[in-house]
Order: sequence, then structure tokens, then C-alpha cells
Amino acid sequence: MFNIFNEDERGQVGIGTLIVFIAMVLVAAIAAGVLVNTAGFLQATAEDAGQESVNKVTNRVEVVNTHGVVDGTNNVIDQINMTVRLAAGSGAVDMNETSIKYLSKENVKTLSNNTANKGVGTGTQFGLSEITDDDGSFGVLNSPSDRYTVVINTDALENTDNGLDTGEQVTLEITSRTGGTTQVMLTMPQQLAGKNDGDPVEL
Repeated sequence: MFNIFNEDERGQVGIGTLIVFIAMVLVAAIAAGVLVNTAGFLQATAEDAGQESVNKVTNRVEVVNTHGVVDGTNNVIDQINMTVRLAAGSGAVDMNETSIKYLSKENVKTLSNNTANKGVGTGTQFGLSEITDDDGSFGVLNSPSDRYTVVINTDALENTDNGLDTGEQVTLEITSRTGGTTQVMLTMPQQLAGKNDGDPVEL
């Protein structure tokens, strides 16, 4: 039977053993702290990346309808008008920070919002005007009922200064600040004869 009073069987604890034990505890604590910090950083990064991915998918506009405006003299489309609203599930989209990539057979340009001249499109900018804007926050789509008209001046964008001919195609990519993109492909009508200046035609 073990006798606790037997000096030959007592455990011996020296200062060296104590130092090793304390060092092991410190190393374990430091390692645990590093792991916790790394896990927290990775979690925050993953959340940010996830939110950015969601924004790219959801924060965008939807094109409700489009029509062209006829240049009766040259029998071309010299302006494209699009009605836009927020896409389903989208947060607010600031059209002042939105760009539109214009791609036709002969030209590719990136257009910004023409804030100086409301509703007027140029060779480098698209025009914007409100149809409905409940809270008066013009330039920012922040309600499902908000509707804006986007104006693309094809007469100024094309090198010929004559707009788009019948049968020509144009692709428009509307990209919000967060990266959400809406693509629209339009084909000009095959027949414009008999149309007058300013007549609207469906695209």
C-alpha cells in the first residue's frame, strides 16, 4: 500500500519543471488567440465578399420598355428611350453613379449620367428624367414605384452623326455602382419610310 509519509516515494517538483509548465500554458494561450483572431478575420472577409456578391446580383435596374425616335430626314433612329425601375429585390440604385456601355456595329462607348442637362443625351453621357419619383430623390431609384426615362443619343454616338440605320443592332449594358448589370439588346425597325421627325417606334 502506498504510504504518503514515505520520503522515498514523494514526487519532486523543481523550478525547471514549473518554468516548462508555464511556457506550455503561454504558448497554448497565444496559439488560441491567433486562431480566434484568424477565424474572426476570415468570417468578416467572407461576409463582406458574400454581401458584394449579393449586391452584384440584386442591386441593378430593370428595363420596362424601350422605343426609338425617328429622324425622318435620314430615315434612321437618332434617339433611344428606355423606361427603367428597380429590379426585384434590389436596393437603391444611384443613377448618377451608374454607367451604360453602348455597343453598336461601329462604336463602343461608356456613358455616364448627364447631370448638367436633365433628360439630354450626348456623345459621352446618357440623359435622365423622372416619370414617377415619390420622395423627390431625383437620380436615385429607391422605391419600387420609381420610374425614370434613360435617353441614349445615337445621333451623337455614331460616327456618321446619322443615328442607327434600319436593321442595325445595339447592345446596352447598364451597370450600377455595386456592379449589378442589366443587358439589353435592341434591333432597329426594318422599315421607317413614311415616318416623320420625332415619331416614336417600338424597339
